[in-house]
Amino acid sequence: MATALFACDALTGLITASALVKPSRAVADVDVPGVRKKMKDKAFALGVNREDVINGANSLGIPLDEHVGVVLAAMQAAAGPLGLAGVSATSAAASTPSGGDA
Repeated sequence: MATALFACDALTGLITASALVKPSRAVADVDVPGVRKKMKDKAFALGVNREDVINGANSLGIPLDEHVGVVLAAMQAAAGPLGLAGVSATSAAASTPSGGDA
């Protein structure tokens, strides 16, 4: 149990941060390549220890991409209770400033 918790702890933080920077703020819009890309960005989610993510997958004996996929799918299935179901299209439009070229 301790191994599984260790393997998922830092990764769930990285996936959560990846979801929260999406315009929809939904974990459903996160994918494995996106998480891997964010993982390489040292300035993104500074509190997430990348070595813990890598060592977690290794401790379970599975490839990192597979581990990310399994944890991501579990989080997507529980998006509502996790608070990662996202914002509605009307809420997102209302919170987006209008005018100007950003």
